[in-house]
Amino acid sequence: MRTIVDLPAEQIEALKQISQRSRLSHAELMRQAVAEYLERHNPDREDAAFGLWQERGREGVACQQRLRDEWES
Repeated sequence: MRTIVDLPAEQIEALKQISQRSRLSHAELMRQAVAEYLERHNPDREDAAFGLWQERGREGVACQQRLRDEWES
């Protein structure tokens, strides 16, 4: 699919330089940039669970220890 994107001149110049150094087309550089952006902002990433315990009122390690203590009972 084709998409039109307006970029400032300094970004166009930076893309040209990267394109020449890496021998990749502008289109490929844009595909890679979008892929990296989507990877960083994907809510389904594995590390999306980090911080889920912060609103539970107790530390995750304390909860983990309580559960382990139940196993030993």
